[in-house]
Amino acid sequence: MKTRLLATLAALSVLAASGTAQAQIKLGAILSISGPGAAMGVGYKGAFDLFPTEIAGQKVEYIIRDDATDASTGYTIAQKMISEDHVDAIIGPSLTATDAAVAPLANQAKVPMLAMAPYEYDPQKQPYTFNDAQPLSLMVSAVFKYMQQHGVKDIGFIGFSDGWGDQVLGATRQLAGDGGIKILADERYARTDTTCEAQVLKLISRHPQAIMMGNSATPATLPVIALRHRGYKGGIYGNHGIVSPAFIKVGGAAVEGVIAATSPVVVAEQLPDSNPVKQVAAKFAKDYAARFPGQGVGPFAGYSYDAFLLLNNAIPEALKSASPGTEAFRVALRDALEKTHELVGVSGVYTMSPTNHNGQDARAAVLVEVKDGAWRAIQ
Repeated sequence: MKTRLLATLAALSVLAASGTAQAQIKLGAILSISGPGAAMGVGYKGAFDLFPTEIAGQKVEYIIRDDATDASTGYTIAQKMISEDHVDAIIGPSLTATDAAVAPLANQAKVPMLAMAPYEYDPQKQPYTFNDAQPLSLMVSAVFKYMQQHGVKDIGFIGFSDGWGDQVLGATRQLAGDGGIKILADERYARTDTTCEAQVLKLISRHPQAIMMGNSATPATLPVIALRHRGYKGGIYGNHGIVSPAFIKVGGAAVEGVIAATSPVVVAEQLPDSNPVKQVAAKFAKDYAARFPGQGVGPFAGYSYDAFLLLNNAIPEALKSASPGTEAFRVALRDALEKTHELVGVSGVYTMSPTNHNGQDARAAVLVEVKDGAWRAIQ
């Protein structure tokens, strides 16, 4: 695998460096439109219907490809986007594991990449990697503050048996320790499992006051349904990966009362007028609802839209010094992205720096609860 990666990086570096100026800006998007992450992918992809075909007087081509919620497929797509499509930037991937797989390619080829799933990395070692999804620590922290305020002293954890589950558990352990909350059990299941009854029985046997979940999308409904079926009455909490209309549609009455932190765009109209994100988020939510009646807007559409806003803000500056299709343009685009300052998106407010390629703060986290079949802001 290491030999394959090195060979690929060398080939992509030569191909990317040899690119000549092209007539339009090319933006590649790697999204999980099918597979276990499809419920999120619908939102990620839908937002592209609202993007303009021109930025700063320059035509833009969006090349959207489905990685089927598979990191290896995403890696192959990134290879082709860089070596054959000669993209100027990559929007996505929309899956944490695929972000980790694609980032080395993008950085070697000097192609700015705007990851759209929580992905931990050192921006000084990966200077071409940016991320517009809220850091996991920020969102889990908001959930734990709520738990503390409501007297939770011990919890059970259930999550995916993969990197995402590990990351949420890591944040949970840190924040639980800081907040004096004891973790009584850690149970896992695969994204593709159709039941997790055995894990839920083990959790219930420990009698935790609340459950913290380290999962995402519609597979996150499995433990909730099983817990309620078994009569569990405690609080159930999730990370921002579970918040979507599909979660409620699949989970039905069982997910009533589930609490999570999410992007402001999910409940834009419910936010106070003083919220700095409300105006931009409400406008996007209205436009998205008009384009996709009855779907409802989730945070994942918002991540795609914020990636566009970040590029839309940086491209005019990059065009001052180079033409699309060249390494010089990609370098200038990276530099402009890193100088982003107080850019209001629908997921938060972004201020980048050489040591912070996400740039979000507490303004990016809103607590929500499933109430009467919809996500409602907790005031």
